[in-house]
Amino acid sequence: MVRIRISKDVHLPDPLRLERMARSPELGPKVLFFSGGTALRELSREMLRWSHNTIHIITPFDSGGSSAKLRKAFRMPAVGDIRNRLMALADRSLLGNEEIFRLFAHRLPKEASSGELQDELERMTKGNHRLVSCIPDPMRKIIRHHLQSFQDSMPSDFDLTGASIGNLVLAAGYLEHQRRMDPVIYIFSKLVQARGTVRPVVNKDMHLMAELDNGEVIIGQHLITGKETGPIHETIRSLRLTQTLEGRTVVDVPIRNKMKELIAEAELICYPIGSFYSSVVANLLPSGVGSAIAANSCSKVFVPNLGMDPEAKGLSVTDQIGILLGYLRRDAPNEIADAEILNFVLLDIKNGKYPGPIDQKLIRSWGLEIIDCSLVTEASSPYLDGAKLAEVLLSLT
Repeated sequence: MVRIRISKDVHLPDPLRLERMARSPELGPKVLFFSGGTALRELSREMLRWSHNTIHIITPFDSGGSSAKLRKAFRMPAVGDIRNRLMALADRSLLGNEEIFRLFAHRLPKEASSGELQDELERMTKGNHRLVSCIPDPMRKIIRHHLQSFQDSMPSDFDLTGASIGNLVLAAGYLEHQRRMDPVIYIFSKLVQARGTVRPVVNKDMHLMAELDNGEVIIGQHLITGKETGPIHETIRSLRLTQTLEGRTVVDVPIRNKMKELIAEAELICYPIGSFYSSVVANLLPSGVGSAIAANSCSKVFVPNLGMDPEAKGLSVTDQIGILLGYLRRDAPNEIADAEILNFVLLDIKNGKYPGPIDQKLIRSWGLEIIDCSLVTEASSPYLDGAKLAEVLLSLT
């Protein structure tokens, strides 16, 4: 087998290539996204029109909401973002999938007694609940089994208030499979016929630790995002991983060979829209990610957020690019070249509102190419249009 490198001009978007992909999405390209949260949900669904082979590397470090209670009770990675992405990729045309989608999105009431919450969960386990009884077998049996397993493992003082049913089901699968995430993701990917691959960047119980410019240290993704406590008021100086919410000891966790192989398969690597630190940079913290990306000769593209990202306070798009390059080169700063980890910055300068000035001269001096094209529509403004973004990304493969 001979391997050569070919350079060619492409149209963005490329109607002919997109039409070919649309006719056989099961053969579509492997576009890899380093993402964590809900910002990519629309794009993930749009990509299904052209490719059933997208790869989604998810951060398992969420420490808020329903995930926080599960993590505290079982010392496990967060599963909420994994659930969200699996549901976004599910083939909702299949019998029973729409019903599973509704069940997995359901949360137990926030204003109910512990007895009432336990009763609703029990009715789901027995199959008497309206959200479970409408799901056809064998899917219903699998879900009921996992709900029973969760109830058997649940501490007596576990707080079910606002619990995500999808998270409970995935947590039960994780515990049943000797604390391995891959088997439970595989089972539920098959269950809902997810058109793509979803994996946590590491299968570890870790937390994010941010140091701010004023020296303050914040531990926990829920505090960094500001979704539960309000936005931070200082620029983040650095982001690291720590073992617990209480300690400040930085830990280094390597990615598995399976993750390296998944990154090696990608035909395009995208650092997409989403919370800059907790969704994108967090995925780059485990050792080996940067080296694996550099070893893949495919194109790499950064899609900055429009508007103000609370986590990127004080950072322009140019600043974010510099920070991104820094984290990507951490594995081997003297060996990894910028061109090996980032090639394009995708912008809509005319219609998009980006934080701070965009220093195009400096960006190009780093060897990066700016792709300035239509990404914002009247309907999507002030955000990117998922379909337009998908078309451009796929045309780059």
